[in-house]
Amino acid sequence: MRMLLDLAIAATLAAATNNWPQFRGPGSTGVADDDPRLPEEWSATRNIVWSVEIPGRGWSSPIVWGNRIFLTTVTSAEPKEKARKGLYFGGERGIPGDEHRWLVLAIDFDTGKIAWEKEVYKAAPGFSRHLKNSYASETPATDGQLVYACFGNVGVFAFDFSGKLVWERRFEPVHTRYGWGTAASPVVHENRLYIVSDNEDKSVLLALDKKTGKTIWQMDRDEKSNWATPYIWQSGKRTEIITSGTKRVRSYDLDGRQLWEFGGMSSITIPTPFTAHGLLFVTSGYVGDQKRPAFAIKAGASGDMSLKEGQMSNEYISWFYPQLGPYNPSPIVYRDHYYTLFDRGLFACNDAKTGKEVYGRQRISQDVGAYTASPWAYNGRIFVLSEDGDAYVIQAGPEFKVTGRNTLDEMCMASPAIARGSLFIRTESKLYRIARK
Repeated sequence: MRMLLDLAIAATLAAATNNWPQFRGPGSTGVADDDPRLPEEWSATRNIVWSVEIPGRGWSSPIVWGNRIFLTTVTSAEPKEKARKGLYFGGERGIPGDEHRWLVLAIDFDTGKIAWEKEVYKAAPGFSRHLKNSYASETPATDGQLVYACFGNVGVFAFDFSGKLVWERRFEPVHTRYGWGTAASPVVHENRLYIVSDNEDKSVLLALDKKTGKTIWQMDRDEKSNWATPYIWQSGKRTEIITSGTKRVRSYDLDGRQLWEFGGMSSITIPTPFTAHGLLFVTSGYVGDQKRPAFAIKAGASGDMSLKEGQMSNEYISWFYPQLGPYNPSPIVYRDHYYTLFDRGLFACNDAKTGKEVYGRQRISQDVGAYTASPWAYNGRIFVLSEDGDAYVIQAGPEFKVTGRNTLDEMCMASPAIARGSLFIRTESKLYRIARK
């Protein structure tokens, strides 16, 4: 009996997520393989393998490959202004005049020590950001050979795992809506790196050679500022690049030709598209809009497939909800259910395949908080992280139930990474590796 148990545990560990190569991990889903080493309970001292101080400010997520964790940050000579939590007006800030340093960090998985730190740019910024944004909000991506660190108004930089700069592409700064700054992360697929830059000057989708940084193609986009990371959809029928936008959600083939589009999004688009159960899920939910939609898309679409007034589905849109879109967090599909985390601390569940409501909006905690990080899931639990640093544990399935609360007592806005039995959470000043001891 013990041998069978050991074999079962070994099989589970072998299947566990080994790498977390991009924003929201493999497939951009936020879901990790079940693994008994992954924690359900933690604090600033409990189940902490290590923590490391991260200089400066950055809300990019950590990524993990092998024995390295990568993340980005920007330091400045002047003391940083503390970000206010929640949703509010007046977060616009002018252009700072002091010197900043844009950094890429590699951290040892086992010890938490900084293995190397590389400066890619040093200057006064020359462009503004929102108080809650940072100059390092784009999550890096890796293919296991190089790590690609993108800073939207500075450039993209490719390093090998020893810290050698292999290539760089500098960007001319662009204006963003209200001067809020940039945030869309790069994605890597096969031999290419894809970058979306939606801004007030000239929006583009770039395909770069991942080995050299040279442009393979560039597509102009009829969009203004958005902050959504693109998604590579491998449906079995074809591979396509999905981009969310205020005017249109668009799909491109690998040569940059547009395949399909549809309208109906909210006026600001942030959540990242992703797939599950053969469907593509796309949403946006700016809190100032009445229109905050969520869509489930079938594979193989072409042309303009926008819903007509009064329609809830059509040939290629499997289901649609007019007010299910979150503003900042990306939704998550875990097992058979589609879960939505709303910025003001509400949580809802729908059937992922049909869109049918399983339960409506539930308040996660009586302590009303704000939520920016996207939820993640493993071991039959959904985890949601508030800006206060409180991670609530919600049981998966058709009944809403909060089963735990874990706090790190510091502001959190970055979505975590999960790899090799460990959870990695970035707070305002630290990176934590958390695992059951």
